[in-house]
Amino acid sequence: MSDLKRMAAEKAVEDVQDGMTVGLGTGSTAYFAIMRVAELVRSGYKLRCVATSVQTEEIALREGIEILPLDEVEGIDITIDGADEVDPQLQLIKGLGGALLREKIVAAASKREIIIVDDSKMVPKLGTKSPLPVEVLPFGQGHTRRALERLGCEPTLRMKDGRPFITDGGNPIFDCRFPGIESPFFLESRLNTIPGVVENGLFLNMATKVIVASPDGIKIMER
Repeated sequence: MSDLKRMAAEKAVEDVQDGMTVGLGTGSTAYFAIMRVAELVRSGYKLRCVATSVQTEEIALREGIEILPLDEVEGIDITIDGADEVDPQLQLIKGLGGALLREKIVAAASKREIIIVDDSKMVPKLGTKSPLPVEVLPFGQGHTRRALERLGCEPTLRMKDGRPFITDGGNPIFDCRFPGIESPFFLESRLNTIPGVVENGLFLNMATKVIVASPDGIKIMER
């Protein structure tokens, strides 16, 4: 599986050109992209990068990559990130790595969003394999949970080391298990009207290219 992730990541980094501003994703697949970007920097590429999480920033800085705050760049030429599910229309579920809020902000600021996955992440319908992460405010999270349940899901508070997982933004996450998501755009709009919901892991119409690695090779899907 690591070989497949590396294949997809290295293929995506082929789109990075000298002088670009690059968004660096979060997670096990994006890690390989960060490593390849670091190789480009060491070879002489002048890149300015934005990190989608504290974890990614720490890895990038350790590898000698310049990291800038998002507000110090006018825009991002290309962001390379992973996904937890990809459907045939290139709609995504992201956020099992816990960075969905920053990932979505960076994606929205990017001219191109390249998603790198292995073929196990491809699904006929969103919600088939992965729960939908929903980041919520700590205040009143019990009420927020009940509102999520009324949408037809089973929300589970994400835990880490015996305690609630807390995002870089200081918020907990409910992993919401749906019996398949029939209408992602409708669900996104419903989620966004719930007081206490900070962000959800539906990344709709954001991916411009998806690179899928399988034992048979690389497949590229573009919008």
